[in-house]
Amino acid sequence: MAKGFKGIPGGMGNMGNLMAQAQKMQKELENVQIEIKELRISGTAGGDKVKIVLGGDHKIYNLEIAPEVIDPEDPEMLSDLITAAYNQANDELEAKSAEMMNRVTGGVKMPF
Repeated sequence: MAKGFKGIPGGMGNMGNLMAQAQKMQKELENVQIEIKELRISGTAGGDKVKIVLGGDHKIYNLEIAPEVIDPEDPEMLSDLITAAYNQANDELEAKSAEMMNRVTGGVKMPF
């Protein structure tokens, strides 16, 4: 068998093919990252009394608070409900993002 580029069987043809595949994967990853940023995930707490819409960029795009959970005597409760709604949305966002990235990477962890 003839040796190719630096001892790699097949030579530059395989290297060119590998580079083309890497460029294709990079483009697909960029597209998925854009899709993830555009995601909108809802999280709720307190029996839907607090609702958050979280974007793929981890910014809050909407926050709804039912008047009955706004108690001036207990601001900590409202804080806990907002935190819980955010965390629920964030967990779902992370799962959805990982699922979308795995479609491109085949489950290989990427450094981003």
